[in-house]
Amino acid sequence: MTERRIPHTLSIAGVDPSGGAGILADVKTMSALGAYGCAVVAALTAQSTQGVTGVSPVPPAFVAQQIDTLFADVRIDAVKTGMLGQQPVIAAVADRLSHWQPAHFVLDPVMVASSGDLLLERNAIGTLREALLPLATVITPNLPEAGVLLGDRAVETIKEMRRVAERLREKMAYQGHRWVLLKGGHLPGGEAAIDLLHDGDRMIELAAPRLETRNTHGTGCTLSAALAALLPQIDDVPEAARRAKAYLTEALRHADRLEVGSGHGPVHHFHAWW
Repeated sequence: MTERRIPHTLSIAGVDPSGGAGILADVKTMSALGAYGCAVVAALTAQSTQGVTGVSPVPPAFVAQQIDTLFADVRIDAVKTGMLGQQPVIAAVADRLSHWQPAHFVLDPVMVASSGDLLLERNAIGTLREALLPLATVITPNLPEAGVLLGDRAVETIKEMRRVAERLREKMAYQGHRWVLLKGGHLPGGEAAIDLLHDGDRMIELAAPRLETRNTHGTGCTLSAALAALLPQIDDVPEAARRAKAYLTEALRHADRLEVGSGHGPVHHFHAWW
């Protein structure tokens, strides 16, 4: 029996010192799901469970150097991007990923923190949409982010979500199999949190119970990192998305066991172990 090859996964994102979001949360998620996590630092933040007090950019050339140095040595099976912050950084990341062409690329278009703090400069939105989005295997916007990407308001019904998912899919590259995972956590009311997964043909509903907890910091980072960790192991986007959502649901279910900070704390990435 051949031993399973452990996938190597890469997060290109910002640093959240509290560990609830960004590359620290991504590497925790990847580790919990059986992948070896690597990280390229694309931005620095001064951040806690109560909010973001400062953002410091990383020079775009150094972000590119981190990517090139890593890819030249380590087999990278999947990449996810999170907070990139600035237009020149997004351009640099798009250029290097276009060069290295990872088999799986999950784009989490991080624009606003859970606290409401802006994490992406407005002049960078066009570059993210035009240069980075067409490279993605899967994009994972929430409803406000989808509205920004489409230059429209955030929608409020499942019916409207379906049209948004279709419009986003139309903006992605046509070669290869590309997917939109539109997260519906911002929909008002309802007992279930419903996401839509769309590839231009199928429209798949992924539902999970809404859980009462204030510890929701880094949920988007965790879901996209889970996808990046699972895709090389499953190589089936719908099944990987189901498992990623199930993992996040359990991380939320056990989040109150942690006592990190006095604001919106993190989900419990290692709920299955401790």
